[in-house]
Amino acid sequence: MSSINRLLVDVFLILMLSTAGIANTVNTDLYVATNGKDSNPGTIENPLRTIQHAADIAKPGDTVHVRAGSYCQQLAVKVSGNAQQGFITFQSQPGEHAVLDGGCLTPPAGEASMVELTNVSFVRVQGFEIRNYRTSDYHSAPGGIRVFGGGSHIEILHNDVHHIEQNSAHRLRPGSGANGFGIAVYGTDATTPISDLVIDGNDVHHLKTGSSESVVVNGNVAGFRITKNSVHDNNNIGIDVIGFEHTAPDPAVDRARDGVVSENSVYSITARGNPAYGEGPDSDGIYVDGGTRILIERNLVHDVDFGIELASEHLGGSTSHIIARNNLIYSCHGPGFSIGGYDLKRGTTEDAIIVNNTLYRNDTWKTGQGEFLMQFYMRNNVFKNNIVYVGEHGRALASRSGRMDGSTPTVTLDHNIYYFPAGSKAAKWTYDEKDFSTFEEYVSATGNDQNSRFMDPRFADAASNNFHLEPDSPARNGGDNLGTPIVGDQDLDGRPRLKGTKIDIGCYETLLQAM
Repeated sequence: MSSINRLLVDVFLILMLSTAGIANTVNTDLYVATNGKDSNPGTIENPLRTIQHAADIAKPGDTVHVRAGSYCQQLAVKVSGNAQQGFITFQSQPGEHAVLDGGCLTPPAGEASMVELTNVSFVRVQGFEIRNYRTSDYHSAPGGIRVFGGGSHIEILHNDVHHIEQNSAHRLRPGSGANGFGIAVYGTDATTPISDLVIDGNDVHHLKTGSSESVVVNGNVAGFRITKNSVHDNNNIGIDVIGFEHTAPDPAVDRARDGVVSENSVYSITARGNPAYGEGPDSDGIYVDGGTRILIERNLVHDVDFGIELASEHLGGSTSHIIARNNLIYSCHGPGFSIGGYDLKRGTTEDAIIVNNTLYRNDTWKTGQGEFLMQFYMRNNVFKNNIVYVGEHGRALASRSGRMDGSTPTVTLDHNIYYFPAGSKAAKWTYDEKDFSTFEEYVSATGNDQNSRFMDPRFADAASNNFHLEPDSPARNGGDNLGTPIVGDQDLDGRPRLKGTKIDIGCYETLLQAM
């Protein structure tokens, strides 16, 4: 063979190999429709019938488009995408509305969800309505979307999850009833965490979750974002970040960590009427129960039992290194903020910073827990730059015996604005389980709140839930500039948090501010 012919053969072989490589990496669009057949090729003209069959044949980089209609089907995803070829995406066809309806299904014993992702990476679930998965069997735990095992780059986006119901009335004791979930992520692998997780833009509502949560990350979950979700009208916790429940077999990684809970709207949540509980306020809007290194910012929380709680239910476990900033919390049935274990058999709250939040007329059920509840086992926490507008119950601060040692403070409070229309003497103040008659007596005796004031914060229109500050508000420029890493770079509206070196107290920064 001549050298020219040999070169031509080599070029031909290289082209063949290159073409084969390109063919193997071309992303595919698979289509599912109510009138499809699983024997079809899955094109838009000849779609598949079941979402599960599409999942079984999908490859990295593929997108499964589910056409409009109601599907009484479940989806179990066990195949992954990758960084080179991309996500495997399951989505409601853009411009159409696909519904996964569990009304014809009976949840089995154990954990079962309408959508389950097990040990996968680079998978996206987007734009579905997921509904009507119900049971009254105590041994069943129905879910809307559940992520299980280990993996990375998982996105749960813009889904409408509702009427997932655990209706069993059986319970072993208060708080230990049956379980159900809206969106649940369980890191159960001791060596591989669930990481690069995004739960964004979902509407999670009208759930009956028993002893469990609406949206939860639990166990070996390291690196997550729970953002811009609407969580409401449920009968237990809205958003929960959990540790120390033996979800992961290695205690060293058995806690959700390094996450952001931001720009969510959480409202109309109560455990009253939930068979797993009694008639008191027993659920939270946002709860960190044993998590660590969590940022909670720019959330709207109202008409829930507890607004935001930072605690650990497990003796020996801690909720630690939390920043909760620029949140608005109002009209909660119990306290606006709560920290510390709820009894002497619980864990600790340590190194939590609660800064630049607005609390307005919480404890509407007059539990005596007030606006800010400090419970047991606390160390080195900070409460600064907050507006605390006391509700009819009259209690600004409530405290139990929280000191862990004699040298480290439980909570340091300063640069706050407190107000109760009936006056300082009518308000109730407790710190380290000691009661004080007035704000001034509390400040003098504890050394806390030396730069705080008891004054009307002058909201623009609190009756209409407009908690922006009037130009003459004493909260303007009254905060302690703790630096952008602590106070953040945006207020609740998304405006710059700092202008010059000055910062307002509360969750909003005024538009015009002295430099």
